[in-house]
Amino acid sequence: MTTQKKTTTKVTKVEVVNENLPPNPFAFEVFNLVSKQRTNAKKVELLKKYEHPSLKALLIWNFDETVISMLPDGMVPYSGYQDQVSFKGSMSDKVSAEIRKMHETGSISLGASDNQGRSTIRREFKHFYHFLKGGNDGLNRIRRESMFINILEGLHPLESEILCLVKDKKLQERYKITKEIVSEAYPDITWGNRS
Repeated sequence: MTTQKKTTTKVTKVEVVNENLPPNPFAFEVFNLVSKQRTNAKKVELLKKYEHPSLKALLIWNFDETVISMLPDGMVPYSGYQDQVSFKGSMSDKVSAEIRKMHETGSISLGASDNQGRSTIRREFKHFYHFLKGGNDGLNRIRRESMFINILEGLHPLESEILCLVKDKKLQERYKITKEIVSEAYPDITWGNRS
């Protein structure tokens, strides 16, 4: 009687990342896709592929030290009447709750297929100058913060999260994107001298 030694081969799973996003993707879709890439070269390639002025505006706001936010750091207070009745807490808590709910229900509506009638950063980025030093300095603090909250309320929750991260220059804490990667992808961006 011969004994055969049983051999096993360990199979390593490689996650296949679909690089094709729908037309006019959300910023969070682009940043998620870029973050999943293993090499900086691939990250740069995808940032170039999905280049849009709104993405550049977010990245400049986040990574350019001379861009100074006129909004307070930290959590965004929420004071809308409709949600005061049904939701207590800050806008940041509301965004987090919405994100959890989307993951639980499996509905993370993608790009053009968002049927909730929400706006996008692509549409709203033209208003960002109101929130930056040198953009609309005549705007009073309360009006500025109200405008910001109104934009957040109209955005997809994951888009709102990006805007809150960018205002505090913390995008890189959520997404694996660095200033160096952005500089390589968008060499036309001139850093500094903005405020």
